[in-house]
Amino acid sequence: MKRRDFGQYCGLARALELVGERWAMLIVRNLLVRPHRYTELQTGLAGIPTNVLATRLKELEQAGIVERQVAPAPARGVVYALTEVGRSLEPALLSLARWGATQLGEPQPGDRVTPEGMALNMRAAFRAEHAAGLTAAWEIHVRDAVVHVVVTDGVLTTGLGPSPVKADLVITPQLDEDALPSFRAVVHAIREGAVELAGRRKLLDTFLRVFTAPRAA
Repeated sequence: MKRRDFGQYCGLARALELVGERWAMLIVRNLLVRPHRYTELQTGLAGIPTNVLATRLKELEQAGIVERQVAPAPARGVVYALTEVGRSLEPALLSLARWGATQLGEPQPGDRVTPEGMALNMRAAFRAEHAAGLTAAWEIHVRDAVVHVVVTDGVLTTGLGPSPVKADLVITPQLDEDALPSFRAVVHAIREGAVELAGRRKLLDTFLRVFTAPRAA
């Protein structure tokens, strides 16, 4: 598959040549959360054709954005991970996510929410100016997914699964059966009091202050 070439000496044009193809930025999104096996990328990018995933990974490897690594013990096999160049895309990706969140509108039939998308949206919603000096850890349990959010002296890390440090507060939103488990839906459930809490309840207000879901346009 021939990659696009705009023929313009422009940083934006070059960026689009490297990561502007369909699915490329979502692959980067998932790898920003953590390294993934090929099959994990397939699962986390529900709907991506196998040939497109293989092509995009090859292109991103050739561009020095993605690399293959040996999975650490006790796991075996190969995982895909971002290089330093790939990780440097995070600020641009988060800015796009914040802007895109204002354009989402209402969920449409067939829309999906992935744990990786939730973790990245949490980063996009983080308001560092309200987290200065804060140290706290949250876990959000949404149906079968668990996302952890840890702020250490104002510095944020997010990821999948239980928190690497003891969670100060576990939040389990009570969503309608047909509701998408999006970050916006989680925030709405918290504001409506439709949540189960375990831990330091006063950190719920802190969570809402530090993580703000963008409003739809």
